[in-house]
Amino acid sequence: MSTNENANVAGARLNRFKNKGKDTTEMRRRRIEVNVELRKAKKDDQMLKRRNVSTLPDDATSPLQENRSNQVLAHWSVEEIVKGVNSNNMELQLQATQAARKLLSREKQPPIDSIIRAGLIPKFVSFLGRADCSPIQFESAWALTNIASGTSEQTKAVVDGGAIPAFISLLASPHTHISEQAVWALGNIAGDGSTYRDLVIKFGAIEPLLSLLAVPDLSSLASGYLRNVTWTLSNLCRNKNPAPPIEAIEQILPTLVRLLHHDDHEVLADTCWALSYLTDGSNDRIEVVVKTGLVPQLVKLLGCSELPIMTPSLRAIGNIVTGTDEQTQIVIDSGALSVFPSLLSHHKNNIQKEAAWTMSNITAGRQDQIQQVVDHGLVPYLIGILRKGDFKSQKEAVWAVTNYTSGGTIDQIVYLVQAGVVEPLLNLLTAKDSKTVLVILDAIYNIFLAAEKINETEKLCLMIEECGGLDKIEALQSHENEQVYKASSTLIEKYFSAEEEEDQNVVPESTAASYTFQIQGSTPNTFNF
Repeated sequence: MSTNENANVAGARLNRFKNKGKDTTEMRRRRIEVNVELRKAKKDDQMLKRRNVSTLPDDATSPLQENRSNQVLAHWSVEEIVKGVNSNNMELQLQATQAARKLLSREKQPPIDSIIRAGLIPKFVSFLGRADCSPIQFESAWALTNIASGTSEQTKAVVDGGAIPAFISLLASPHTHISEQAVWALGNIAGDGSTYRDLVIKFGAIEPLLSLLAVPDLSSLASGYLRNVTWTLSNLCRNKNPAPPIEAIEQILPTLVRLLHHDDHEVLADTCWALSYLTDGSNDRIEVVVKTGLVPQLVKLLGCSELPIMTPSLRAIGNIVTGTDEQTQIVIDSGALSVFPSLLSHHKNNIQKEAAWTMSNITAGRQDQIQQVVDHGLVPYLIGILRKGDFKSQKEAVWAVTNYTSGGTIDQIVYLVQAGVVEPLLNLLTAKDSKTVLVILDAIYNIFLAAEKINETEKLCLMIEECGGLDKIEALQSHENEQVYKASSTLIEKYFSAEEEEDQNVVPESTAASYTFQIQGSTPNTFNF
């Protein structure tokens, strides 16, 4: 997160601290600093580019490969490859191209740059059009796929060589192994970033890609083939600044909905990643996804025990609830909250953190939505994270609690206090992260506002004092961050400064007009602890 962004977020929080106006746009927090960290992690979660590395000594995927003197292919130098590729002998061209593909498919340090410098890319691209010799189409497609799996510069060399339209033409090849290699290559090119993604779309890749899946039963397709097409489609949904063209998304979505009902785990994982990219944006982009009716199936996958599927489906659900209250309600109505006890107590810290982040955007919603969180028994899980979660999860749980206190009814806030939120919340005031400290002080302030309305300020002060919270708030008055010491001073001055002289007068009068507050028809209740 840049310094400016940090200042803006903290500034917005302080503004709310002073004015107590509930700004729903601010409260629906999109990922900012979390995004950078997640983007790094995504390379493990879902590969941007993939190299086709041969696991067999001499793979007979290409029909013409065997019955040739394979020993000739064993140790070609780049110079020999150039000579063979530029010869007029089709047989020699094929052998040279296959030799290049083998060099590019080796596990360690494939000589991608040497092949590019040798000027071989335009030649390989021209071989893609040789419909009279499918083996050379296949070998050159494989070689180019592996070059495009490299750095952005290496991918650029493939694009500059005119490969995109040539690969799109190959999608319709009658040979599935060639068509699949073209799918893979386009996935690598699109995965490089939004510029090449949009170029692949502009050249018209979507329609022929989708037609590869236009079969009555997806199970009739080979699983590897289906996985490759799904992965490439997910790369066409990936990356922001700019996001993919909305027309392209609307074209792809019906197929993603179909894929979301398939039973292959890799297909499901990549489809969920695609949906997580598409929902990571403005409310109108979220709406395009939500209106397809896929949320219930996404929620179903959220409840599966497979981490590679659960992770992106949770990301997608989390993104949807950053949208409008109505979009959030669709997630709630699809039964998502019943999955959250297991997510908020998951053994993987990352799942806990994402689940708490999702909760923070639900508690930023309407009071009836906060009540759903209460009714599903999720408050104790959030408090559990405040007590013993890792710090990244605790930060998200702090936001969830503060948003809850900003928008909740007095009854809801009292329930939160009775559930034991105060002590673990105050314990986190010693955190090094100023923004988190500010958010906690905001929650404490909100709880005091509720206490004032039911004449329970005294009891809350006592509760805070007894768990060592007052000392922690006082210590913040010498905090290096100006906003933190101002916010802590405000709390001390307003609620703790005149304790001694006021002691005799603070017993609240109980009159008929005073607010007695009840939880679900119980006897008048207060901040019992």
